[in-house]
Amino acid sequence: MRIVNTDTSNFKTIFTELLERGQMDINTVMPRVQKLLDEIKSDGNKALCEQVARFDRWSPKDENDLKISPKLMQEAYENLDEKIKKALHIAYERIKFFHEKQLPKSWMHYEENGTVLGQKVSAVDRAGLYIPGGKAAYPSSLLMNAIPAIVAGVKEIVVCTPAPENKLNPLLLAALHLCQIKKAFKIGGASAIGAMAFGTGLIPKVDVITGPGNIYVATAKKMVFGEVNIDMVAGPSEIGILATKEANPRFLAIDLLSQAEHDEMASSILITPDESLANEVQKEISEYLPKLEREDIARKSIDERGVIIVSKDMDEAVKLMNQIAPEHLEIVTQNPYEILPQIRHAGAIFLGAYTPEPIGDYIAGPNHTLPTGGTAKFYSPLGVENFMKRSSVIGFSQKAFEELGETCATLAHCEGLSAHEASLKERLK
Repeated sequence: MRIVNTDTSNFKTIFTELLERGQMDINTVMPRVQKLLDEIKSDGNKALCEQVARFDRWSPKDENDLKISPKLMQEAYENLDEKIKKALHIAYERIKFFHEKQLPKSWMHYEENGTVLGQKVSAVDRAGLYIPGGKAAYPSSLLMNAIPAIVAGVKEIVVCTPAPENKLNPLLLAALHLCQIKKAFKIGGASAIGAMAFGTGLIPKVDVITGPGNIYVATAKKMVFGEVNIDMVAGPSEIGILATKEANPRFLAIDLLSQAEHDEMASSILITPDESLANEVQKEISEYLPKLEREDIARKSIDERGVIIVSKDMDEAVKLMNQIAPEHLEIVTQNPYEILPQIRHAGAIFLGAYTPEPIGDYIAGPNHTLPTGGTAKFYSPLGVENFMKRSSVIGFSQKAFEELGETCATLAHCEGLSAHEASLKERLK
């Protein structure tokens, strides 16, 4: 893993490349994705079956072959090792507890003249969850996407996940049962996004689509936005770490590798003012890499998209990290709570040596579906609000109308909207 110093002559070039890490070449896959979406829109279930056969290496007999039966989910749950089952339940309850705290509230405000103003918050009717299943299976992503929808009060949840060679991960099936999912389908990639966005008969049209995926999934979500709502356009996973000399280099190395093993395009970034720590972490990474089951993936990620930056001080380190706006940010310093107020942009912030990023992936409670590629500057983690919407509530008494009607008519007149003006003045007669 390369080490660069902020006072080197080419640092600005290196850092600019780093800031562009999240750029997915969506334009190159857009024509292909558009073709897939058009097929789904025009041919529905027939196109779905053909696309699954094309990409997932199995041929559905008919559209019903794409369904994941609740009975299969229940059997997987019942056959779970008790230790794993207990872990799933603990994760479920902690995620539920956190997201219940997020619930937005309806409210009403009453004025003496009879004016009533307020906000009515309600859940969408139907949510579509995309759960990846290509290079690895992610039951945790099911929990992180389904539980906020359940807490929000969504009436119907639809899940799509790829099943390469018609095989599904038993733990994912068990998690589907735990979340009481009734409608789940063996469909992946852009096909799944198109099916949930347009509806196919088999798969109902949803109101919002959430969940991470590869470049084809991200592109499809971007292209159907407006037909449905989406959570965000997320790219490859990433971790940023701010650390000082007190940090354990072995801990830091493994935490950096924890993102690198996700994907060859994942980014792992350490910024520290301590050059000796940088060298120690580099050494630990080299020693630990061969121990990973997904060594090839992690090695390519670390070699091509990993970097250790040696800053002149912690102030510079924080400034650089705010520009990076990482998906996951670990602060491993003597007092991370002193650094926290200075952090302006990050998807999730992990404080201290004993809060590694994986604790947030599975068990802490906050959502692990996070903005990537610098989009933490304007996106938030997936939450209950992604499955809800607000309606404004307005009620005027005659007295209230008489107090404000003339002023309102003046504004309508200024904009040249005569029917607006008349609607008000007729009531003032």
